[in-house]
Amino acid sequence: MSTERSAAIEDRVRLMRQEGSLLTNSGRPAAGARKLRAALRLLRWSPDVAPDHVAHRVLTSHVLISLGLAEAELGDTARGLATLDAAERIVADHDRPILWQQRALVLHRAGRVTEALRLLDAAVPVLARDGDPFAHTSALLTRVAIGIGVGRTRRAREDLRLCQEIAAREGFALTEAKVAHDLGYCAVLDGDIPAALRAFEEAAERYAEHGAGYLPVLAMDKARALLSTGLAGEAARELDSAFALFTADRFSVDYAWAELTRAQAALAVGQPATARDWAVRAGRRFRRHGDHAWAAVADLTAMRARLSMNRSAMPVAARCERLATRLRELGLANDADHADLLAAQAFLDAGRPEQARQVQALSRRGGPLEVRLLRRLVRARLASGGQALRELRAGLDLLHAQRGRWGSAELRAALYATGADLARQGLDLALASGSPRLVFAWTERHRAQSFRLAPVRPPADEVVRDAVAELRQLSHNLREAELRGRSDPATRARCASLERLVQQRTWQLEGGGPRRHVVSLTAIQAQLAEANRVMVSFFDHDDRLSALIVDQRRVRLVRLGSTSVVVETVTRLLHDLDALCGRRLPARLEAALIRSADHHVRLLSADVAAPLHGFLGDSDVVIVPTKHLSAIPWGLLPEFRGRPATVTLSASMWSFGRQVPADPALRRGGLLVGGPRLLNAEKEIIGISAVHPDARRITGPAATVEAVLHALDGIDFAHLVAHGHHEPGNVLFSCLDLADGPLMAYDLARLKVAPRHVVLSACDVGQANVRAGDEALGFTAALLHSGTSSVIASVARVPDDLAVDVMSSYHRALAAGAEPARALADAATAESRIPLVCFGAG
Repeated sequence: MSTERSAAIEDRVRLMRQEGSLLTNSGRPAAGARKLRAALRLLRWSPDVAPDHVAHRVLTSHVLISLGLAEAELGDTARGLATLDAAERIVADHDRPILWQQRALVLHRAGRVTEALRLLDAAVPVLARDGDPFAHTSALLTRVAIGIGVGRTRRAREDLRLCQEIAAREGFALTEAKVAHDLGYCAVLDGDIPAALRAFEEAAERYAEHGAGYLPVLAMDKARALLSTGLAGEAARELDSAFALFTADRFSVDYAWAELTRAQAALAVGQPATARDWAVRAGRRFRRHGDHAWAAVADLTAMRARLSMNRSAMPVAARCERLATRLRELGLANDADHADLLAAQAFLDAGRPEQARQVQALSRRGGPLEVRLLRRLVRARLASGGQALRELRAGLDLLHAQRGRWGSAELRAALYATGADLARQGLDLALASGSPRLVFAWTERHRAQSFRLAPVRPPADEVVRDAVAELRQLSHNLREAELRGRSDPATRARCASLERLVQQRTWQLEGGGPRRHVVSLTAIQAQLAEANRVMVSFFDHDDRLSALIVDQRRVRLVRLGSTSVVVETVTRLLHDLDALCGRRLPARLEAALIRSADHHVRLLSADVAAPLHGFLGDSDVVIVPTKHLSAIPWGLLPEFRGRPATVTLSASMWSFGRQVPADPALRRGGLLVGGPRLLNAEKEIIGISAVHPDARRITGPAATVEAVLHALDGIDFAHLVAHGHHEPGNVLFSCLDLADGPLMAYDLARLKVAPRHVVLSACDVGQANVRAGDEALGFTAALLHSGTSSVIASVARVPDDLAVDVMSSYHRALAAGAEPARALADAATAESRIPLVCFGAG
């Protein structure tokens, strides 16, 4: 072969190797492998040729090194290692550290962590000294991946810092994206979800430009982060986007990871059989790829599912013990602890506490939050009485500390699901004790914990500001189109996209600010005595409702009916009330709906209220509902008609709301707002103005979002007559319609000083999404969380014409000195179907 032809071949192969490596590093290993194999054919390489007779030896070794990684990325780690062995026989000494780095990455895929780290620790200093910046960053990123896999984030962060410096200096854009991605995963392991989501967003922007093939992997890591917060539904949406991004290039490996994450999501929503099936499939796929570390993690997920399915405990315990040993051999200490603790749980389920006590993970400390919570739960099951409850309280305190690190009310509320087993076990122990006081203390400890944290005001964010402005205008246009009977799917889709953008930016808010402690029962009883009130605190246990009656001296436990029956009754009643409101109905249909509503009121009375009647006397009532009872229009029930009743999410929250504001001088006057498209809004505002002549009025075109928000800040009371919309799919955007668009729950975070008292008379934004732990999200909940003491709002649609007289009466009582709950009870007695409720402190 002529020298000129040989040089041409080498130039072409160098280009093909560069292109193949770029394809692999950009998340397209199948395309990369095809390009690299074609390069080897041009070089006429054969594995049977002796090393001394290989033509273009150095270049051939480079191609083989790149091909070995591509083959491993496709899922065939054995073939990848064999290709690297072939490269080892011909590689030049100065290229050997690059080979070590590639081999380490493939060994990591095969679960051979110790060997991989040994190679990297040898390669990194040599690459740093020889001045090959790309190879150096590649080795650092490989060592980071291994460190993250075994939970060693401190060293990983040090490597990422150095990698970022090199990438920024050399202009390695894709490497910078990978650094952001890995920093996000480190933050997930450290429990700093806001930081993780910010890093993932940065990585997504960079990948979109420089490595779109990595976007599915990023989506799955984001799904795992959301799963750790309890947002299983949001995690599922991220997984759906990951599946949509799969290509033939990365189908095999990524699909295994997606199956595993899908299994973890199914576990989070209580579908263990589905979780087991996904995990088993993922494990098989990982084994075919030779990825033993991830296969073991998939097996761990399957064991968690089997334990949740109440399978035979002893076989599960034995398998978990063997799995723990295998995970430790793979260097996955945290996962091994998790497997050990699952074995301990299985031993306890089988009635073998002594074997459970021998589990070594019980004596360890630290680890991810999930492992630490499980350790507390197992220790509680092994203990008794006060020691068991102390272990469970310590676990819930861990959750609350984690919650305090996050600024998003949605993340704070969702986290409860992570500790649901702790709360359930604590309630079991409290009930077994036979002490109503202990039951009250325990239910209060884990109820509406996010309201004990100060609200976080979002910082100035141009992306969010622009998105909210566009969303407000498009929502306004959409409402106008709906009123004209027109459908606009494109605008609706754009609104949904903007809502999701804003929601995801709020997840990135850091926590901070003061925290409140759970108020003691003694303090609650003193406040009840001072206010002449009785508290009824409901809780649900095994589909059975119970109520704790708390007065100034005693706590009594009353057993009620079936939770599921009550939930069905509440749902039917609200449907009846909505159907009766806002339209002219045929007389026979209206009469049938009235009979149905009255029937459901009687059922609720019999199942929920009547058994309590003898304990209430003539006192005002503070109601702490479970999430199942949060939408009951209490004033419609005979036992509560005319009786002041306040609904609060926890006894502590009621206590906080009763406290005098720190600086009363900040409070100023009253505010009356009339929104668009309400026939009786002006009439209602005029009637209230007669009672509060000094109150500021904002109506008509002047009632814009900015004007109303500015006026709300620090106001003593505000009465808003505006159509409202509860958005269960995204409660941040539950809203009131104003002249220029919706005033959203999200907007309330901008208030410096929340209004003391708010009345929402013409809408159903008293509804909320109430999650496990009685954590509520919605417009009314957002007001209360921002610091508003009490809110009058409806849990169903309100007849506009009837609301006018009721609200005038309400404000006359308020002006005469009555507290909100008393004023509402007195005003609503004349009309039995006004579903207004007093929320907060009353």
